[in-house]
Order: sequence, then structure tokens, then C-alpha cells
Amino acid sequence: MVLEALIFDVDGTLADTERDGHRLAFNAAFCEFGLGWDWDVALYGKLLEVTGGKERIRYYVSHFCADFVKPKDFDDLVVALHKAKTRHYVELLERGGIPLRNGVKRLLGEARDAGFRLAIATTTTPENVTALLRHTLAGEPGDWFEVIAAGDIVSAKKPAPDIYFWALDKLKLDADRCLALEDSENGLKASVGAGLRTVVTVNDYTLGHAFPCAVAVLSDLGEPGQPFRSFGAEAASQEYVDLELLRRWHAAS
Repeated sequence: MVLEALIFDVDGTLADTERDGHRLAFNAAFCEFGLGWDWDVALYGKLLEVTGGKERIRYYVSHFCADFVKPKDFDDLVVALHKAKTRHYVELLERGGIPLRNGVKRLLGEARDAGFRLAIATTTTPENVTALLRHTLAGEPGDWFEVIAAGDIVSAKKPAPDIYFWALDKLKLDADRCLALEDSENGLKASVGAGLRTVVTVNDYTLGHAFPCAVAVLSDLGEPGQPFRSFGAEAASQEYVDLELLRRWHAAS
């Protein structure tokens, strides 16, 4: 099948948003609400095993806050905390604190110029996606991505494949005409569960994850003079991922 579309995860894939973005925003929200909670780098790595920000807060309270007494309006508190966290995250983006990962902007530009269809499939909120794209790419998110599947538009978060099925439905494309780009084990399970061939670019939090079904596992997408490292996939002598390399991986898998 001919490759027609690329579907990108956001957090950890388009940008290293987790450690120095979302984690800091969560902590700022906790401080704002006077909770005294602090998610350090190591703890946040454990919490990332849970997808979805509100789900992560609930998991933290259940597993790490034995002395915390849940108020009757606990569900409302979680929603309010997450809303505050999103506000702090957007403010961080506006200060230019979260750049795109190596090679992302170049590949997006090449794909758009070549007429590829582009989509997003993420569990992060639409507000987070919009803020990241507005502050890292020229123009509006819709100028780049035809479909943005984000947040709570599906009830089951990754590793469930629902968000990818939703994106494929909006694209009106079969999975074998698309390629997903992910960064984590849960993300890969979601994309593969939807029938998508998937390229993984790892980060500090996901380097030790298992990626048995990925068509390639890389350090990043690379740039001229800044080559990516490959963890198993044959990439010939190329320094960076371009559309031709993606087509080869898509066709060979």
C-alpha cells in the first residue's frame, strides 16, 4: 500500500514535554492549591506508566498518598487541578520553554510540501496541543494537521487503540496507508492495536521500554550533521529520517 499519511503522538514525540513541561506544570498546580505534593523526575517516570493527566493524579493519590483524605468533591478537585496544570503548561510554552525535538519541524515541512496528510493522536488535552504547535510552528495547528485527535474525545486512553481508530476514521484512510510516530510502550501498543506500522523515537523516560512491534526505534529523527542513533532498524548511511526512508520502512514491514 502507498503511504499517504503520518500520525504523530505529541508528548515525548513532537517535543520533550514530559520532564520539563508537564511535570513542572503539575507541580505548579499542586502548589497553587496548597497540596504540598511534588513530583520529582524519578517519581514522574513511574507516573508516566498511567496515560492521561487526570488519571495520573488519581493514581498518584491512590498509590503514593496514604495519608491524604479525599474530600467529597475529589473528582471536582482532580478536574480543577488538571485545568490549572494546563494553564501553567501553556504559560511555560509561551515563554519558549519547550522546543520541538530534533528533526520534527524539518520532517513536518517535507511531508506537508509533498502533499502528505498529517494527523495528531494523543491523550493530552486539545489546549496543550494547540499551544505547543502555535509556539513551535508558523501558522495555526490546522495549517499543519488535518486531524487533531486529543484529550477526552475517546474514553479509553492509550494503550487502548481508540484514539488512533478515531483519527483514522476522520482521515477516512485504512491503517495500512498510514504510519504512526510514537515514543513510548503504551503509545506503540495503541498504534499497533489500530493496525498501524509505527516508528518510535525514544526519550529519557522511554529508553528502557520494549518496542517489539516497531518498524524502527530511534534516538530522534536526526538532522544533517546531527545523525540519529538506531536501536535495531537498518537505516543505511542516512543521518536523518526523510520521507523516502519512511516509505521504505512502511513498505518493508
